[in-house]
Amino acid sequence: MFPSISSLIKYLFGFDIPLPIQTFGFFVALAFMGGYWAFTEEFKRKEKLGTIHPFEKTVTTGKPISMLELVGNGVFGFVLGYKVLDMVFNYAALINDPQDFILSSRGNFIGGIILAAVFAYWAYAENKKQRLPVPVTKKIKVHPHELMGSILIWAAFWGFAGAKLFNALENWGEFMRDPIGMLIGFSGLTFFGGLICGGIAVLYIARKHGIKPLTMLDIGGPGMMLSYAIGRIGCQMSGDGDWGRPNLAPKPHWLSWAPDWMWAFKFPHNVSMDDSGNKIPDCVGKYCNELKLPVFPTSFYETIICLLLFLFLWSIRDRIKIPGIMFGIYLILAGIERFLIELIRVNNHYVVAGISFTQAELISLCLVIGGIYLIISGLNRNKKIAVHGQ
Repeated sequence: MFPSISSLIKYLFGFDIPLPIQTFGFFVALAFMGGYWAFTEEFKRKEKLGTIHPFEKTVTTGKPISMLELVGNGVFGFVLGYKVLDMVFNYAALINDPQDFILSSRGNFIGGIILAAVFAYWAYAENKKQRLPVPVTKKIKVHPHELMGSILIWAAFWGFAGAKLFNALENWGEFMRDPIGMLIGFSGLTFFGGLICGGIAVLYIARKHGIKPLTMLDIGGPGMMLSYAIGRIGCQMSGDGDWGRPNLAPKPHWLSWAPDWMWAFKFPHNVSMDDSGNKIPDCVGKYCNELKLPVFPTSFYETIICLLLFLFLWSIRDRIKIPGIMFGIYLILAGIERFLIELIRVNNHYVVAGISFTQAELISLCLVIGGIYLIISGLNRNKKIAVHGQ
């Protein structure tokens, strides 16, 4: 496994470049980039079809910068300088544990003051160049795909919050032992929590700008499938604990062409920091464990499956005209995929009325039911429109 991008570079090219970039975080960033691309392409396509439309926005140019804007720039500069200068002077500590270093209260006060002044002055100087004797207020046309900046920020913030919340609910005992550490860390994220909370935030932004909820959901379906597939690469590459059950069965003959790790894998040098694993001989550093028993590499399976599902959704998007149908198909596919993978995945189980299930299985079932409802209601709505038109 590759806890950091540095370890991946060393494995691929043989040289060591100490970089404070964790592999999982790197692929999460790539997942957002993949989603951004897919969302933008769908926004543009829907606009060409006339499904969504540009909107007007009132802007005022040439006015003096406000005190609030100056203070905001100064605060941003202080936080950046406070952390960055400390990173420069203590780079080894940053490399050793980037997450704890960044989330800690440590920093360089002088660096914060300097960058606060620089950012505040820069904002003032840039505003002074554009200032007019009389500010001008005008309306400009904004294309829907230009909302992606705001959508990305809202989706990232509320998606992360939702992923942490659902993970805390799923692992309540661990949360009660260390609530603060579990909520502020970058590990321990539940996809469905991020999907639900991030999705609500995106729908709010879309509706605010005249995009109907069903249309926005259709736009997002393929992109969310692609983002999930890319994010799972990070889980597989880092070994974040999101793996399957122990698998001691011999590799099937029909998989003889595949490497052994595709069937059963011990995830050496994983980042889960599980003390129950085996110590790797002659290994030096934090990430020196591997699993005692080989397990199903479920994150790898999900990457492949969801990439194929994304290609399927992308290939049929031009054929689907009824609002809500595309997202209904996405929900069904995502729900079935996750429900099936839960059969071989390590997860906490709940028991209600003698029935054992995981949180992901319950939500998967809800997704499938929701998807079926969207498709049936969309078809019925379309029939009513056709009859009314006749």
